[in-house]
Amino acid sequence: MLVAERTPEKSAFSVHLDVFTGPFDLLLRLIAKHELDVTEVALSQVTDEFLAHIRDLGDDFDLAQASEFLLVAATLLDLKAARLLPRGEVEDEEDIALLEARDLLFARLLQYKAYREAARLLEGLAVVETAYVPRQVSLEEQFTDILPEIELHVTPQQLMEMAFRRRNPPPPPTVDIEHVHAPRVSVREHAQVITERLRERGTASFRSLCSGCRETIEVVARFLALLELYREGRIAFEQAAPLADLTVRWSGD
Repeated sequence: MLVAERTPEKSAFSVHLDVFTGPFDLLLRLIAKHELDVTEVALSQVTDEFLAHIRDLGDDFDLAQASEFLLVAATLLDLKAARLLPRGEVEDEEDIALLEARDLLFARLLQYKAYREAARLLEGLAVVETAYVPRQVSLEEQFTDILPEIELHVTPQQLMEMAFRRRNPPPPPTVDIEHVHAPRVSVREHAQVITERLRERGTASFRSLCSGCRETIEVVARFLALLELYREGRIAFEQAAPLADLTVRWSGD
């Protein structure tokens, strides 16, 4: 049986089990360090003791303490259920998921400990900062001569320019796109390529007309050129089925 050495606070919740007696948060810490087997902890008895603890508090009931108990109790319940699972050879994906859930529970225990220590640190810093008081009076005369003389290395013209910039609204922010490479693509040139190929072949698929394009923007330009030729009545489209290859036929001079 493990007995906690630290003395709990007056309103802190303590458990009295066959294997452990002490503060409830210390129980979780011992299980995380593998110093206590979670399967030996009677969670039903812990719940009954906490309900009795709440009744004893009466009007001094602390909602934060109840929320903390629910979090720790739920974590212990999931951890105990995971520990009671068989540990044979893993042949099923469900077994792998259960093992991963067990590891996740241990990670949650470590996170709980880290958050608790961080909260204790912030609480200590808040207590220390209460000792600082802002200065409400001016500097004493015996210390005024100690201050160094202020030297301004700014001309009146510079002060005027600073005031002018301060009064005028700042320019709107701009995004520099000089580092972005945007190759120029001519739709007219791609239309000429399509015209030459269709005059030679008579009929061709759009896929074959896009052969030689090395970038997506070139394919887009070639499609726009195809639309321009169609608008001028020089080509015709044929498509056997939706999403099928687009067949282009030359119908111009």
